[in-house]
Amino acid sequence: MSWGEARDRYWEEVGKHHAGEGAENTRRALDWLDNEIGRDAPVQDIGNGKVAEIVATRRGQGVANATVNRSATEPLRKVLNRARDIWSQTVQPIRWKDHMLAEPVERVRELTQKEEQSLLENIRPDYLSIFLFSLASGVRLGGCIALRWKDVDWGEREVHIRGKGGVNYKIPLSLTMREILWPLQGQHTESVFTYVVQRTRGKRVRGTSLPITAAGLKTEWRRAREAAGLPSTGEDWERGYRWHDNRHTRATRLLRQNGNLKMVQRLLGHRKIETTVKYAHVTMDDLRQALDDESRTNPQSAEVKTA
Repeated sequence: MSWGEARDRYWEEVGKHHAGEGAENTRRALDWLDNEIGRDAPVQDIGNGKVAEIVATRRGQGVANATVNRSATEPLRKVLNRARDIWSQTVQPIRWKDHMLAEPVERVRELTQKEEQSLLENIRPDYLSIFLFSLASGVRLGGCIALRWKDVDWGEREVHIRGKGGVNYKIPLSLTMREILWPLQGQHTESVFTYVVQRTRGKRVRGTSLPITAAGLKTEWRRAREAAGLPSTGEDWERGYRWHDNRHTRATRLLRQNGNLKMVQRLLGHRKIETTVKYAHVTMDDLRQALDDESRTNPQSAEVKTA
């Protein structure tokens, strides 16, 4: 089997079914690998040397380690492993761990009340609902865009979410989420979140509602974030704010309210509690604050008595 044959088969069987923008990201990654490997190259000829070369090339393009892993190493590993395990192809043993680049620990960034108010004042009205739903639910950008009316169960008060890597999950339809979604009915037959066309262009007619796309949302989000005075993570890693940080904000607020990591895991659709543990700092910070507050109200408790 050639790389081109394996790549195309992986796309048909797996890649194009990835939720939200995941399918487009996978397609771009596979297209890039086509150029680096060559579609006629036999799969069995791809070894550690070629993988190292691919990683070095992608890294040399000035992208972050995480981007190299997600857009080059991981897609290549998935195609080759599927060729070996599902299609019974001969594949060289590859030391994938040695090719994965170290990534910084993801920081948990919470939106302050002041920042939230500023964003609400600067987001375009037709994009406001998807922003509010993201904050209320913790659903990823791709999951928000992929949400369809058939996924909303008003009677059972549940929302079916298309998750990362094709892993779908359900979350409760809270009162806040219901207030956000209910008025949107009738704007589109299938998609929950839509935008209003500003100018007639081709088949797009001014004033009609069309499904929000990943590209359109990213553009409007960038504009709103800049207008609200929030930097990007590229400008300021610590203070920068991404759309994904809406998810962090929801998880942090929920954990602060009830201290239950399992509940946060369920809301975010994490398969492993270890993924949710990064939010545990919230309860530790709150415990420290409580102890400090107690020390201020009872100064004697903070005194260190010496013999």
